[in-house]
Amino acid sequence: MDLRQLTTLVAIADHGSFSAAARALYTVQSNVSGHIARLEKELSVTLVDRQRGGLTDEGRMVVQRARRVLHELDDITADMASRGENIGGDARFGSIGTTARWLLPQLLTELERVHPGIHVTIHEGNSTNLVPRVAAGHLDAAIVHLPVDDPDVSVEPLFAEDLFLLAHVKHPLAVHDTIRLPALAATPLLLPPTGTALRRIIDRAAGAVDTQLQAQAEIDGVRLLTSLALEGYGAAIVPATALPRWFRGDFKRIAVPELPRRVVGWIQRKRPAPGPPTKALAVLLREIVETQGAQQPGVHVGIDAFPFGVGAARGG
Repeated sequence: MDLRQLTTLVAIADHGSFSAAARALYTVQSNVSGHIARLEKELSVTLVDRQRGGLTDEGRMVVQRARRVLHELDDITADMASRGENIGGDARFGSIGTTARWLLPQLLTELERVHPGIHVTIHEGNSTNLVPRVAAGHLDAAIVHLPVDDPDVSVEPLFAEDLFLLAHVKHPLAVHDTIRLPALAATPLLLPPTGTALRRIIDRAAGAVDTQLQAQAEIDGVRLLTSLALEGYGAAIVPATALPRWFRGDFKRIAVPELPRRVVGWIQRKRPAPGPPTKALAVLLREIVETQGAQQPGVHVGIDAFPFGVGAARGG
């Protein structure tokens, strides 16, 4: 077993076929086939399903460990590049789209100024898919919606943000500045799908006041949910960072007192611990949130910002 074989298998997992993996690795398909055949022979299992395409169950198991091996090699390089004051190397992290929209431009600008030797790869996603990717070692860290109770990741709350009702100015609900949650029961709303983190918050708040909300449509993705509301398709409950402070348009933010704050946090893999580039990224992120977070409408920073305290926000 060698690194070329593991790299080839990961490339097939990422790109879906032998030919696509060959293109990604700048080699020919026969080399890809040869590496996989030798790895399968050594492990005495079939790793790639040649008939249907994609990996077998055994292939997925090997890929999970192979990613960790390859990331560990990247971290060795980063450790050696980060001796002294200069930090360099790769950092792989993910972010929910709403937070990325206002935070990442500032983060990347500051990163380029302070640590020009760090190269970042950013993956956008929702908390449901980002958390297991961090736990499995595909990503070093991620900005996600809390709480997170996965034992393979460490959690640090960053900020809390208000939830509010977003409606186009021509929507019937736009006449309100504030509306109670029970009053929304009669109007179908754009809602996240049942079971998602944001929907669970909304449903718990509604249940606490003996209210059941109607779904005009269920939309998986806060940014898409926000866009549909802004276009006038319906009213939606969204977090404050869905609308950055610079955003302008024909919309109305409507306060809903019964809705709690949503907590956003930084998670990172516990073992192996992230290298210097990821640690430097986390430091910059905390500094930006502390100094600029409160300038974002509806964003709250500091220990007092979190509902029920920091422990509850962590999920502990």
